[in-house]
Amino acid sequence: MPKRILQGVVVSDKQEKTLVVKVERRFTHPLLKKTVRRSKNYHAHVENKTQKVGDTVSIEETRPISKLKRWIVVGETAPKA
Repeated sequence: MPKRILQGVVVSDKQEKTLVVKVERRFTHPLLKKTVRRSKNYHAHVENKTQKVGDTVSIEETRPISKLKRWIVVGETAPKA
């Protein structure tokens, strides 16, 4: 089974080897036919932290690393201009 890769924005970098990444998804509401935005925070593992709050990063699904961490940071995405 392939590993999922998500893209999101760093919302917290206060922990030592962890980033909290907010991933937003958009979908059409089945009844109202209106675009709805939902977001979820993921705890992602990172060894040498160079990312700051507001940076866009890609995270990949992995084995459980701790109680909350099941994702790792695979790369930093260029900021939107």
